[in-house]
Amino acid sequence: MTTLRGMTWEHPRGYDCQVAAAKEYARLTGVDVHWEFRSLQAFADEPLAGLAARYDLLVIDHPHVPLAAAEGLLAPLDGAGHDEQLAALASDAVGNSHASYVHDGHQYGLATDSAAQVAVHRPDLLPAPPTDWDGVLDLARDGRVLWPAKPIDAYSTLCTLAANRGTPVAAEPGRFLAEEDAGAVLDLMHRLAEHVPEWCLAANPIEVAEALVGDDGWAYAPLAYGYSNYSRRGFRPHRLKYVDIPAGSRGVAGSQLGGAGIAVSAYTKELDAARAYAVWLASPEVQSGVYYDAGGQPGYAASWDDDRLNEDSWDFFRGTRQTLDGAWVRPRTAGYMEFQDVVSPWVTAALRGETTDAELVRRANELAEQLLATEQLQEEGR
Repeated sequence: MTTLRGMTWEHPRGYDCQVAAAKEYARLTGVDVHWEFRSLQAFADEPLAGLAARYDLLVIDHPHVPLAAAEGLLAPLDGAGHDEQLAALASDAVGNSHASYVHDGHQYGLATDSAAQVAVHRPDLLPAPPTDWDGVLDLARDGRVLWPAKPIDAYSTLCTLAANRGTPVAAEPGRFLAEEDAGAVLDLMHRLAEHVPEWCLAANPIEVAEALVGDDGWAYAPLAYGYSNYSRRGFRPHRLKYVDIPAGSRGVAGSQLGGAGIAVSAYTKELDAARAYAVWLASPEVQSGVYYDAGGQPGYAASWDDDRLNEDSWDFFRGTRQTLDGAWVRPRTAGYMEFQDVVSPWVTAALRGETTDAELVRRANELAEQLLATEQLQEEGR
């Protein structure tokens, strides 16, 4: 029997769905796929080189792709007998999710999980959530708002707000943001930070979702990566409803694209089997079936448009689709992940008053000159 090893992340959305899908795949094909998981923080932080050496299949963040491709860590999925299926998936993409795993003309992953920063509320406590930032701040002053703002999430908020204003991060090679553009975004972030609990500056989207379902004192979060699990019956005592982000000058465009995709290690000894599993996992029948039913968050439009999935998840997919379709893709450079990792703590430090906004912007622009000075940047507004 062929056996594959895979690494994913610790949450029903990341792990349970993979285990259930692997069980079904073994029944259909006789190929055994054994999944392990790492923490959400390690999922974002751990270098891929060591993981690619130990596992056949990897669930990854799309910003890792340029560096992973440059270092030869991932096997391209195209040109190996699956191009017809890959073309069908490309035409069924949710926004730029599928394209975010393309680098230098090759497909290095499949967007089996699509997400972006969206808004979330408790409908039993807040039937009509705010639709713009003035409304968000009014609700925050009433003490009803949470916001995941640990370093990576605070940085993500900065990127979302900048792109929503039409001034995305690294729109010019080697530049983070102009001081005046960063200032407008950081001003809004400071005003929000003043009216949320201090612990939010160390919280991620899962911790905020857990607080919303477990404490009737909180009703809303304006920017948090969506988790359809919390919208489903029975997952927690209360259900959450995810909706589009608060509108800015470009409507709901510009939210930072997240999600996760399945990729194949370039070092696997079972390359054909690993590629076949990845393509199967991304197929509509799997995504809308065993993958979703075991807690997964599908990545392609066939599932996002599926009536059963939307009814089950309180319209999670249709309710956030406009945000996903207009989401911003982070810079496609080999140095980007290092840039993000270094700058993220500076953003939270600025929110805490431990550094100034001007110092944050100055240092980020200096680092951008080193790590983002390349022509391989996404088109503005993507």
